[in-house]
Amino acid sequence: MSFTSDQAVEALRAAGEPTRLRVLTLLAGDELSVMELSRILDQSQPRVSRHLKLMADAGLIERFPDGARVFYRLSSDLAARRLVDMVLDLLEDGAADQDHVRLEEVRREREAEAAAYFEQVAPRWDQMRSLYVCESAVEAAIERAAGPGPFDRVVDLGTGSGRMLTLLGKKARLCIGLDLSQNMLNIARSNTAKAGLDKVELRHGDIFATRLPGQSADLVIVHQVLHYLIDPAAAVREAARLVAPGGRLLIVDFAPHALEQLREEHQHRRLGFSDAEIAGWLREAGLATSAPIALPPDTEDLTVTIWTATRAETAKRSVA
Repeated sequence: MSFTSDQAVEALRAAGEPTRLRVLTLLAGDELSVMELSRILDQSQPRVSRHLKLMADAGLIERFPDGARVFYRLSSDLAARRLVDMVLDLLEDGAADQDHVRLEEVRREREAEAAAYFEQVAPRWDQMRSLYVCESAVEAAIERAAGPGPFDRVVDLGTGSGRMLTLLGKKARLCIGLDLSQNMLNIARSNTAKAGLDKVELRHGDIFATRLPGQSADLVIVHQVLHYLIDPAAAVREAARLVAPGGRLLIVDFAPHALEQLREEHQHRRLGFSDAEIAGWLREAGLATSAPIALPPDTEDLTVTIWTATRAETAKRSVA
């Protein structure tokens, strides 16, 4: 898409104000809520909301509700992103240093809350998951979606207690599990050892930057992880990067729901994902999607969905 001259003028007018330039700079690095932006900018929420509305109306940013909260991000339209990038490139270095200091404070608080939560729940992680949906039904569906194997290399991102490794590991020559919580990794080590899996590597690693070779895994799993993340689309891109030609990516997470208490009680940042949203991320990452598998709710009105995507056999291998 391209801007008409009138649209370009309107977009430039929307960007041409100091606070709005600050907002664009912040959104270039993160998806943020009105409350978070208000805190970083040290301005009232109504004032920040007015700035956001002007830029959203001009097509510079996108508004997306998630449960009772609303988040903002830069527009996904290529013409709008080019314009924003050009405007931000013209800004003086260091002009928004204080904003980025506050942004880092927000990020550290998020990470600390999530880390504390995971450390607290790690010993009862699998038991807690069973409160949401019949886990045996989910796991049977995951096994069917993964296929019979054998697999050369399985990568489980956000491995948690290692349940996906113990479920699928006997079909694999090598399993790699990544997680940021050392407590979780210790539990995963215990669980995989009890399951008799000796070809397992458990690593402290970041789902956004795994440092694993590109197109090196014939099965990649992202199980009940995305709803905790600040930028789930970036995690999907990194997971897709690992999928080898002919390989498969499984994403298991919740469909959209309205259980707002999961934010405060269990640190969920997103209240589920739509089929269209996940499919769009997968296609943008170069994978072909299959029909999603929806598993009906059990006790808490939560539907678990399994999204499957594959890389074509003829795809060029990359080790980037």
